Formats: sequence, structure tokens, C-alpha cells
Amino acid sequence: MGIYGQDWSSYQDDQPDVSGLSFAFVKITEGLGYTNPRWVAQRDHAKAAGLVWGGYHYPHMANSVQGEADRFLAQVAWQPGDLIILDWEGYDPTNSTVSHADQLAYKDSWLRYVKTKMPDHPVGLYCNTDYWRNVDTSSYYADFLWIATAGRAPGDPGIQAPWLFHQYTDTPVDSDYCHLGSTDELHSWALSFTPTTQPTPAPPAEEDPLPFSEQDIRRFIHEETLNTVTSIPARDTIAYAVHWWLHKALTATPVPAVAGQSWGDLLPELTAALSQLPPAALTQLQTAVTAAIKDATVHVQVDVTAPTAPTTH
Repeated sequence: MGIYGQDWSSYQDDQPDVSGLSFAFVKITEGLGYTNPRWVAQRDHAKAAGLVWGGYHYPHMANSVQGEADRFLAQVAWQPGDLIILDWEGYDPTNSTVSHADQLAYKDSWLRYVKTKMPDHPVGLYCNTDYWRNVDTSSYYADFLWIATAGRAPGDPGIQAPWLFHQYTDTPVDSDYCHLGSTDELHSWALSFTPTTQPTPAPPAEEDPLPFSEQDIRRFIHEETLNTVTSIPARDTIAYAVHWWLHKALTATPVPAVAGQSWGDLLPELTAALSQLPPAALTQLQTAVTAAIKDATVHVQVDVTAPTAPTTH
């Protein structure tokens, strides 16, 4: 038991009869210049009736594959579950001058290019048994094959290859059969190409507990020792530079250098600032300050976990 559908072009009206149908395929573009003026109305009518919908492109195979594919894809705001189809046949005057080898190359390239551009949609091939047997040699149809064999019973296209849709007549309108068991089954199949969940994002890189690096601390200690804290007593110069930069980094407000200000005058504020840091940040700060002070001109020992008056040595 299967389900039935139709394929429409500008030869049909905006709202064809959908009685007994489960799906409808609509011609959207041809070559690089033609767009079916009815396709939007026909699509909306099909979807309003609960049909699975697909859009197809009829190629002019002497043109650029990418140019035709991009123009076709750009016509549609594709929705999850929409099918994308290449109508591959070349009996018309435009395509009959293109060699079969080039027609085959066009088909394979178009399907692969569109599948790359639209990986979350089923992409498939429409062709008749003549083209399938006598022009195609790659057997490539991307995600599904829609085969046309007029005059045979629905579901009996007369080929060995796995097919999903069979166009079995063109009278009075192109009519099709799908071997799936229900509209819901076809809809579920079409939606299976669209991821239902987004991939779990990679966890962000672990940030340093402090908003500055050891290199920052070293640079600022040296700069402030030379330029900012010259009015502080010599033995407190490095300690003051550490505090000045720590206060600036944590509060965005530097402590002004005041003549005669001693290290002891700064202890309450520095202690309060340090108390806001987590243990991991204190460990990082202690390591960085210790390394920075070793590089300083005046060497003092500062315990940033419990500030005390520095001593020279």
C-alpha cells in the first residue's frame, strides 16, 4: 500500500485539486531566466492541505551548474521537510544539443553541489527510464530517485534501482506514487534530514580567575615603580606598585600617588580588595606577584594573602 501525489507547473492553476493526495512537487525554475509564476500559490495551497511539498528545477545543461543551482535555491525560503529535486531530461531544443556525457556531468555536479549547500533537506533526481538506462552511468541520485514510466501500474516503474517515487501517468495531470505507507511516514522521512537538536557547544575555555595576566603584573610593577610611586618611601615602592595596579585592575580606579603615603596606610583597602577574590585567584596572584617582584629593581617580599609591611633584604 502506498500514497499518491502530483507534480505541478504553470500549466496547472494556483489551487489544483488535492483530493486523495499526500504530496505535491512544483516546478520553480528553468535555466537561468524562467520562474514559474504560480509556484508560490501552488506551494502554499499544497502545504495548507497538509501535503508534503517539494520544489524542482528544470536545467539548461549548457549553463553553469552553480549558477543555475544558486538561482533556483534563492527563490525559496526552504523549510524543514521540503524536498529539492532536479528534473533531469533533455529532449527540448536547448538541451538536445548538449552531449550525453555533459548532461550526465551536469546531473551529478548539480546534485552534489545542492546537497552540499542544503544538507538538511532531501535532495533527489527525477528522470525517465530512457535517461536512467541510456544516459546515466553513475547511478547517482543523491537521497532519492523519482522515476517516470508512463503506462505502467503505479509502483511498477520497471527498474531495479531503489526508487521512492514513480510518475506513472501524465494524463490528465502528472501523477505519482510513493511506496511509503502514509503521509505521516513520508513527512517523517523528509524531516529526518533536518537535525532535531543542535550540537552541544564546546565548553568555553577556562578563564583565568584574575582579570589580568602575570605579564600584565610584571609590566605594571616596573612602570609604576619608575613613574608613579616615586614619592612613596623607597622601601614601600614595589609594594605600593602591586597594590596600585591590583586596585586599578579590580575597580578600574587607580589609587593616586600621595607624598608620604606608607604601605601601612594602604593595608585596609588592599585587604578588602583581596577578600573579594576566590582562592584560585589568590594563588594565581601570589605566584605572579612573587615572580614579578623578583624581576624588580628593589627586592621586597610581599605575602598577598596576608598583607604586611614589606621588608628589604
